[in-house]
Amino acid sequence: MNKWKGKSKGTILGYRIFVWSIKNLGVRSSYFVLYFVATYYFLFLKKSNQYISYYFSKRLGYSFWKSKLSVFKSYFVFGKVLIDKTAISVGLRNRFTYEFDGIENLKNLLNEKKGGVLISAHIGNFEIAEHFFADIDFDAQINLVTTDQEVTIIKEYLDSVAIKKSNIKFIYVKDDMSHIFEINQALSNNELICFTGDRYFEGSKFLEAELLGKTAKFPAGPFLIASRLGVPVVYVYVMKEKNLHYHLYARVAQNIKNRDSQGLLNSYVQNLETMLKKYPLQWFNYFDFWDDID
Repeated sequence: MNKWKGKSKGTILGYRIFVWSIKNLGVRSSYFVLYFVATYYFLFLKKSNQYISYYFSKRLGYSFWKSKLSVFKSYFVFGKVLIDKTAISVGLRNRFTYEFDGIENLKNLLNEKKGGVLISAHIGNFEIAEHFFADIDFDAQINLVTTDQEVTIIKEYLDSVAIKKSNIKFIYVKDDMSHIFEINQALSNNELICFTGDRYFEGSKFLEAELLGKTAKFPAGPFLIASRLGVPVVYVYVMKEKNLHYHLYARVAQNIKNRDSQGLLNSYVQNLETMLKKYPLQWFNYFDFWDDID
């Protein structure tokens, strides 16, 4: 069994290669490099391949060969997402097009002057959303609540090469629960709080729900907090389409009772499942998500 440990794959060298390729070859030409990267991952990351292959074969019902091909494509698309994020941060925003679907839900949320909670997932490319909000006069501070234990050297490097610095603030979950005060302060300022709801950290509190036909563990924190704050909750995803086009989805959580964390989780899982079926290659959880592999 291999549960997520709080760190994601990726090295400073890999990002330096991406930046060099983007600046010297362009975005589309940089995608060519990914054939070699994806091939390496496909050939040598046995455990990662096993876990993501389970998702395709057992949870989505793909055939053996379609699952194998989808594993390679998954790595390839993940690389594209990383290149796109890096390209936008180094000043190539105008190379991309963007489509808003349900953006009025976010506008209405801000107009209520109560702040709001966004719940996303490790699908698509949510981190680039802020670069496009200017197109719709979306002037709001986003606070990303994270349990990630990433070494900051990669983030520091990307900040150093970025033309426009990120406005996203990070609120780190702490054992002393001080992050709750940071969240409440942000909401009182009519700011947005963003959680990712699909990555349970071993040893932390969890809730269970059925995703793609099998029960899995989800982090309890986002759903406990969001269900008790008394503010609107919106599910938000930024998905990569063909070429250099992105599609933002924003859907309001409907009929959620106060303090009903399980009800909110069930609603989220239903929404997430529709996205996974529409964009099966863009779910980037390369570990034993369903705890079903020996």
